[in-house]
Amino acid sequence: MSKHAFQMLTPVFVLLVVWFIPAPEGLSANAWHFMAIFLAVIVGLVIEPVPAALVGLIGVSLVAMLGLVGKTPAANAKWALSGFSNGTIWLIFAAFMFALGYQKTGLGKRLSLIMIQFMGKSSLGLGYAVAFADLILSPFMPSNTARSGGTIYPIAINIPIIFGSTPENEPRKMGAYITWIAMTVTCVTSSMFLTALAPNLLAIDLVNKGAKVAIEWGDWAKIMVPLMLPLFLVTPLLVYLIFPPTQKHSPEAPAWAKEELSKMGSISFKEILMGVFAILALLLWIFGKKIGVDSTMVAVSIVALMVLSQVITWDDVISNKPAWNILVWFATLVALASGLKDVGILAWIGKSAEVSLSTMTPTVLMVSMLLVFFLLHYFFASLTAHTTALMPIFIVIAAKLIAPEHLMTFMILLSGTIGLMGIITPYGTGPSPLWYGAGYISQARWWALGAIFGAIFIAVLILGVFIYI
Repeated sequence: MSKHAFQMLTPVFVLLVVWFIPAPEGLSANAWHFMAIFLAVIVGLVIEPVPAALVGLIGVSLVAMLGLVGKTPAANAKWALSGFSNGTIWLIFAAFMFALGYQKTGLGKRLSLIMIQFMGKSSLGLGYAVAFADLILSPFMPSNTARSGGTIYPIAINIPIIFGSTPENEPRKMGAYITWIAMTVTCVTSSMFLTALAPNLLAIDLVNKGAKVAIEWGDWAKIMVPLMLPLFLVTPLLVYLIFPPTQKHSPEAPAWAKEELSKMGSISFKEILMGVFAILALLLWIFGKKIGVDSTMVAVSIVALMVLSQVITWDDVISNKPAWNILVWFATLVALASGLKDVGILAWIGKSAEVSLSTMTPTVLMVSMLLVFFLLHYFFASLTAHTTALMPIFIVIAAKLIAPEHLMTFMILLSGTIGLMGIITPYGTGPSPLWYGAGYISQARWWALGAIFGAIFIAVLILGVFIYI
């Protein structure tokens, strides 16, 4: 059997095996059959026999055709399409257009090169330059693949070559260090801001549906920025101490960045416009709740302004395959996750978990949930699959066992693990395969460094429990 045939048949096998197992006590046959399809979708998302968005589309279509959620065909169709009317999904879509604006105007590249020019005289400074370039872009790029892989990588990967550091020749001189800096900081910034990672937005939508807790951009920032900003500031230094480059000074890097900036020429009007739009969006995301402005409508309105001002074109919008792919993918996953509640699976899980977990103190319970949720990512190659599969379960447990006054804070901390957990494996998040594939860090070294920095990252979030709760 070919590898592709095995990948195609595995989700089907999972579906059939679970389908024909008798439903556990407390669950209806419809609910158990829904669970069979949901588990098959998760397996499909992990091994991807077909594109992930198609996996989700097949899942919701099958559930609706079999009538497992609603009582009528119309009710099932309404459920299947419910994700496409979800405001969070369109916020993610709009944020992809922000990323396109950064890339098309060259503003993202210019900001990165300016950081290297002014901070790159030493290896440590060079690490901070790469870090701050990611930080500046992170509130407006919900894809760390687009941010770290699409914008930072093409620039940063040229830096080691200046020093004669290649995967075959002295990788520890500079290349391995730059690689690990880029990976660690993008994981931290992905958790720092709500709009820095698409699964963050997916998670808060699941929280809103499962626990009736609405989390805004500012709510997230109040909890995560005080935790993540110090971690961000110390991370390049930790990399420098734990995994240092053998080249300690880098006078060539600022000269190279200056030359690249010279090739770009003076800042363009469209770059200025993109910067203004980005700042406007950020301000409205922070203060919009106070003036009655919805964050999704802010993003959509800014995208309209970007098109009207020719920062991007309408053809750019309709031809942006990653954005439309994410929209379909996440819309189907949101529907499937809501279905878990609609058919009674989440209530059943919550009732079962309540018995075994109710003896724990609130602090031990929260710390245990953070640790388990984080460590389970070793079994996932996708942050989105991890979020879709496990977040609804953890939400229902938290909603039952954590005091209402602490629930929002804990939900933010739990969601905040999603960006950080990408560091633990070479496949843990979108940019990982790209940076790992550069060849500067061996697989064994990556796993070891992932364990060290993963422990540091989750320790900071656990500290958040003691600070905020």
